[in-house]
Amino acid sequence: QLVFRRRICAISLDNSGSFQPSIVMKHVLSAVVVNQPGVLAHVSGMMASRAFNIESLAVGETENPEFSRITFVVSGDEKVLDQVRKQLEKIVTIVRVIDFSGKEFVERDLMLMKVAASGSSRSEVKELVDIFRGSLVDVSPGHVMIEISGPEKKLEAFIDLMRPFDILEMVRTGRIALLRSNEENVDVDERAACEDPTAAC
Repeated sequence: QLVFRRRICAISLDNSGSFQPSIVMKHVLSAVVVNQPGVLAHVSGMMASRAFNIESLAVGETENPEFSRITFVVSGDEKVLDQVRKQLEKIVTIVRVIDFSGKEFVERDLMLMKVAASGSSRSEVKELVDIFRGSLVDVSPGHVMIEISGPEKKLEAFIDLMRPFDILEMVRTGRIALLRSNEENVDVDERAACEDPTAAC
């Protein structure tokens, strides 16, 4: 098994018995769900029971307060991705599943970081924060707290640069994403109505 920074090249057998490589990557999926108690526990429980490797999970209200959007980052090959998608689509409280693979989308991840900084090191930290278009949201004699958002690669690069200054604490929201094009947009209310077997769609 060959391990890379962003992907793993695994060896598997195809139907003919020959070895075929399968690429394990991070996939972004989004599920629009009905806002009701227990939905998040149901979804996360399903993922855990089937041993899907969830890198991050973020949830929040959509433009319609009756629905929330859960964004997952799942590690696996195309087979795993297909299994996750099918299992999500079986849950009745999920209105729509969006697979961002191969599509143009905008993604963001928000991070708060507390870094040890005093004297001359504080100005160095501030300079790097400015370069990455972040901001200082709290300052104390021994440390500063930084807020920064952007794609995953941007945050990872910033974390690497901050390590020599001693990262005291750090928290991230997880990735969220939206498609650039609205070609695949579906009216959520219409889709929810069509879930009713008595509805004429």
